[in-house]
Amino acid sequence: MRSALSKAEIESNIASRFGDAFRLHEKAAPETLSTGIAEVDTLTGGIPRGAITEIFGPRSSGRTSLVYSALGYATSQEEICALVDTSDAFAPTAAEAAGVDFDRLLWVRCAANLEHAFKATDLLLHAGGFGLVILDIGDVAGKDARRIISSWWYRFRRTVENRPTSILVISEESCTRSCAALALELQGTAEWSKNLLRSTAINVNRCRPFVPAFNESQFRAQAVS
Repeated sequence: MRSALSKAEIESNIASRFGDAFRLHEKAAPETLSTGIAEVDTLTGGIPRGAITEIFGPRSSGRTSLVYSALGYATSQEEICALVDTSDAFAPTAAEAAGVDFDRLLWVRCAANLEHAFKATDLLLHAGGFGLVILDIGDVAGKDARRIISSWWYRFRRTVENRPTSILVISEESCTRSCAALALELQGTAEWSKNLLRSTAINVNRCRPFVPAFNESQFRAQAVS
C-alpha cells in the first residue's frame, strides 16, 4: 500500500473538488480618471480610482493648473466632483475658463479650519456618488501638514477601496505617507495675468510608485486661454 501521494496527485484530487483552487487569476488593472493633461496621463496612467493620489509642491509649481485641468475633464465626463477648499483659495473664474462645469461641482469652503476640512472630506467619501474628491491643503504650512495624524489617511483609503471614487490631496509637502497609491511632486513657474493663470512650465516627478527610467515629465500646461 502506498504511504505517500505525489504532489501532482494531491493537486489533482483537490482540483477535482474545488475547481479553480490552483488557477492563478490575473489582477485587473485599476480603473483611472484622466487628469486632462496628456503628459501627466502618460507618466501616471491617470488618477487611480478607489485610492488616494497626492500632488505636492511649492506655490506656483503648477498645482492649481493640474487641479483645474482634472476638474475640467472630470466634469466634462459627467462625473460628480467635490472640492474641499481648506483655505478658500479656489478661483471660480479661472476654473470656469479651464472648462469646469459648476453644475457638477460641490465646493466646500472651510475658512482655514483644517479640522473642518477633514471632517467634510470624510462625510463626502462616506456619502458616495462622487467620481473625484479633492482635498486642497496647499496653503497649510508643510510642518503642520506633516502633523496630520495617520489615522485620517488610513480612514480615507479604507473608505474608497473598491469604490469608483478618486481622492486627490493637494499639499505643499508630502504628508499622506504610505497611504497614497500615487504621489506626484510638482516644480514649475506660473505666469499670471489679471489674477488668472495663463500658463505654467511644469516638471512632474512621480515619487510613488517608482518606475525606473519612467518617472519624470516636463511640459507646459495652458490653464486659461
